[in-house]
Amino acid sequence: MTEKRTIVYSILYRIRYEDVEEIPTLKEEQLLQQDERVNDNKQERAYAILRRRIIDGTYASGFRLNIDALARELGVSKVPIREAIRRLEAEGWVVTNRNVSPADHLGKEEYSQLWQINANMQQALHDFDIITYNRLNRTFHTAIYDRCPNASLVELLQQTWDRLDTIRHSVFLFIPERGWASINEHMLLIRLLEHHAPFDEIEQEARAHKLRTREVYQKRINNLALAPEGNGEGSSGHTS
Repeated sequence: MTEKRTIVYSILYRIRYEDVEEIPTLKEEQLLQQDERVNDNKQERAYAILRRRIIDGTYASGFRLNIDALARELGVSKVPIREAIRRLEAEGWVVTNRNVSPADHLGKEEYSQLWQINANMQQALHDFDIITYNRLNRTFHTAIYDRCPNASLVELLQQTWDRLDTIRHSVFLFIPERGWASINEHMLLIRLLEHHAPFDEIEQEARAHKLRTREVYQKRINNLALAPEGNGEGSSGHTS
């Protein structure tokens, strides 16, 4: 409500106090109206897409709508996305939780646990014990999202981990350098949580942490595909 009042007052201020030359001409007014119609169409399109995804289950209960990501995906600014979400919220499809951080659900005991798990992961890498490393990696992330009050979201995350476990068991053998980088990123995540960093900052780092593993893995796959035959890079390691 405060935001809406601010916008209205600023418009009134311009009409009353600015120079007459700055008041839009008829042609400019028509262009402005066209822009408004375009924005309305974008908002309608965003609304229709989001509503359909909620209904067909693409966005399950507990799914978080990221305005920046949706704006990039749909090729629009953040304004139509915000308006579409406000409309969905008014209709009961979406619930907005403001100023909620993952750090709000963690305490000293959880932070100590996270630091210890990360230290154990370092030891596992020193020992080249990839099985233990992978198990601890899952334990690290589980210790964070198990504190989430949204049971549906936690269940979805558990199911995703179960499906990906087979891949995770071999990924750090395939890209061993990623193991140490992942540990350092865990340390950064813990510090952000401990210092109650803004939600967006925590989410951005957590998202980047996941994406970096995929990027390094894909880069390794591409390098193997481009490697000339017989140079040994893409070989299985067997001797003749």
